[in-house]
Amino acid sequence: MGPFYYVMAILGCGDDGAGCVEQRLETTRYASIEACQQAMPIALQRHADLDYPVVSATCRAAGIHMANVGGADLRRAVRRGG
Repeated sequence: MGPFYYVMAILGCGDDGAGCVEQRLETTRYASIEACQQAMPIALQRHADLDYPVVSATCRAAGIHMANVGGADLRRAVRRGG
């Protein structure tokens, strides 16, 4: 079962684009990874104030996943890098 939505993390990175650290999380929830990726250029402009040589973004799955284990419904919050 897929995630209910995607979120965008704003990252601050070193000069070479490595060693990225999550700085902010956009509040918008996206229905698909494609919609999240299309929104990246505008989101990056909003976060140009970050004091890093490179500011990047990544979209990742988030939400509630359901599983039926032994007749009991279980819910789990998911946060995966992407």
